[in-house]
Amino acid sequence: MRYAQASCRGSPDPKTPTQDAIMAPVLPNGSGWPADVLIVEDDPIIAIDFEDRLLGFGVTGVRTVGSVTQALDAIAKRTPDFALLDVELIRETSFAVAERLIALEVPFVFVTGYGAEARIPPELAGRPRLQKPCSSDALEAALKLRAAN
Repeated sequence: MRYAQASCRGSPDPKTPTQDAIMAPVLPNGSGWPADVLIVEDDPIIAIDFEDRLLGFGVTGVRTVGSVTQALDAIAKRTPDFALLDVELIRETSFAVAERLIALEVPFVFVTGYGAEARIPPELAGRPRLQKPCSSDALEAALKLRAAN
C-alpha cells in the first residue's frame, strides 16, 4: 500500500492517492491529538521547534530523543501514540525505530531534508514523510492523520 506524502508547500503529489482514501484520524486521547508523541531528531533546534509546534497544536505529551538507542529505550518504557522520525541521524538512520513502531502498530511520519533523494529501504519507502523545513500546516496535517493498516 502506498501512503500519501505531505509537502511543506501544501500541494500533494498528484500521483499519490488522496489522504482521505488512505488516512484516518488519530484520536487516542479523545481530544483529536495523540497523547504522547515521540520525536526522534538529532538537531536540537529542529527538535525544539517540532516540540513547540506540537504543544501549540494541543498535544499534551512530547518526548524528544536524538539517537536510535534512545528512541528504542523510550519506546520500551512507554509506547508512543505517534512519532516523527528524522531519517538521517548522526552516523545512523531511524529505520530500526520505524520497524519497531510498525511492529507495535504505532503511526509515524518520516521527516527528512533530503526529499525524494532520501535513501529509504523499499519496505519503508511508502510510509508518510514530511520534507524539512516543514510548515506548521503540513506538520498539523501529519499529526491529525495516521496511515491506515
